Amino acid sequence: MSRQVFLYDPPDRFVAGTVGLPGRRTFFLQATAGPRVTSVALEKTQVAALAERMDELLDEVVRRSGGNASVPAVAPTEVSDTRPLDTPVEEEFRVGTMALAWDGDEQRMIVEAQALVELDAESEEDLVEAEERLLQDEENGPPMLRVRLTGAQARAFAKRALEVVNAGRPPCPLCSLPLDPEGHVCPRQNGYRRGA
Repeated sequence: MSRQVFLYDPPDRFVAGTVGLPGRRTFFLQATAGPRVTSVALEKTQVAALAERMDELLDEVVRRSGGNASVPAVAPTEVSDTRPLDTPVEEEFRVGTMALAWDGDEQRMIVEAQALVELDAESEEDLVEAEERLLQDEENGPPMLRVRLTGAQARAFAKRALEVVNAGRPPCPLCSLPLDPEGHVCPRQNGYRRGA
């Protein structure tokens, strides 16, 4: 079976968003172009890592170009996107591997999110070899979302993604674990709850 690649070059919209209540949210990357919408599920930590690495890569592009790259230092307000995910949100696949690259000729950020795949391997070396083969297999690999963004779109994506990640449950002031609406058993208090 040939690999299915969801290509957005360029997307009308590329955002990170959630479905569900804090503490039970499902995180998605969603790309749209005209009537086409692709949503892929991933973990909160993957969204945070993607946004942080994207900002770092953009900062490096600006640094290496001496400020001549078409990358803004901060997300421009005219490309900020606070709308919710487009509905219905239908998961194409769950993300396993992500990659970022900068195309210097086109001045574009390339984001790739590849479906989670379970590999059978008898040793660590076999696993590394199987992973490498899988990543290099352009024709028969797992489904992939590939998005090409301008510097401004990438900055706006990273800003929104970090806001979405941080919009969850507030942390406990003592242990930093997330506070649930119904309460929290804090390990720093050995489970003791204070009265209001």
